[in-house]
Amino acid sequence: MADEDLELDHLFAQAQRQRPTLPDDLAVRIQTDAETVRLGRLAPAPQPMPSIWNRLISNVGGWQGLGGLVAASAAGVWIGFSAPAFLPDPANLLTSEETPFLVADLGFDSSFLESTE
Repeated sequence: MADEDLELDHLFAQAQRQRPTLPDDLAVRIQTDAETVRLGRLAPAPQPMPSIWNRLISNVGGWQGLGGLVAASAAGVWIGFSAPAFLPDPANLLTSEETPFLVADLGFDSSFLESTE
């Protein structure tokens, strides 16, 4: 067994002395590829143009601003269609052909504010 160890040590020592060399064309190709990768990392990546929806949302104030705009719009529609009792119903104004009722026609009479119940 000691002879096998000595022979193995001799083979390792011989392998350390005989270093393999790269062929010249392979070394040039490796260096060229490494330089191409290095130069590609130095240049900033082009930023894609944001879509029109992304630009619109960012101009409104982001998702928070868009959420506030939707909430205010929904509240306006709800208030518009559930108007107080003393104001005319906008849905009836759109569908009926009666003479329009104006708040200015009420004059200074405040009896319309009283409940009819």
